This record gives sequence, structure tokens and C-alpha cells, in this order.
Amino acid sequence: MDDMLTLGRQVLALQPFSVLLGAELTGFSEGSAELKVPIKDTLKQQHGFLHGGVISYAADNALTYVGGSVLGPAVVTSEFKINYMRPATGDFIIARATVIHAGKNQAVCRCDIYAVTGTAENLCATAQGTITKNGQAQK
Repeated sequence: MDDMLTLGRQVLALQPFSVLLGAELTGFSEGSAELKVPIKDTLKQQHGFLHGGVISYAADNALTYVGGSVLGPAVVTSEFKINYMRPATGDFIIARATVIHAGKNQAVCRCDIYAVTGTAENLCATAQGTITKNGQAQK
């Protein structure tokens, strides 16, 4: 297994909220990150769809991972925006993030979130964010 993916999975395991959701880092390399979250009844809202907060979590974490892949591990999300396009139903969601542009201290990244049923993927949301080096962690 790739060293970067192994390290990324170790970091994810240290995040109690990620563990609670059952999140899994399925891909992680320079400029690319992929996070999977199962769709469970306990994560749905009143209409039976995956709660938007879970989708937002997946986008935020995937964006931060991909930003960290080019800036180093001491990063935080500075901001992000998400557009929900359709309700998420199915077996799981997969958040795929890429770097749009990286500078010395920040990276602008994009993430598409798909709801997956079997092998069929449906785009349910897209996000863009800025990931910044965490000055606190560098001291």
C-alpha cells in the first residue's frame, strides 16, 4: 500500500467524528484524495436522504486531505462552498477531490461528491475550498 495512503488512513483514524461516521480514505496521492462514507439510516434526515451535513463533512475532509497532499500535513480549511444538486441515496457517498491551484501557503481545491448504488454513481454535490497551512502547527 502507498505510504501516503497509509499515513492518511492513520490520520483519519485519529478523527473521532470520522470514525463515528464510518468514513474511509480510499485514495490519497499528491493532488488527489478520495473519501467514502456509508449511507446508514442513522445519518439520514427526515425525508430518508443522507443528511447534507454528512455530505458537507465528506467534501470538507476530502478538500483538506488533497490540500495537505501538496502543502504538507499541517493544514486547515480556510473556507469552502458547496452546491447540493440532488438528494444522496444509495449505498455510500464518495468524495473525490483535486487541487486546482497550489501556492506556497494555500491551495484552492475542488471536490465532487457522488451517491453510489451498486456501481452506478450520481453526482449529488460539488464543492470548492481554500486549504491553508496551519501556522499554529508550524510553531
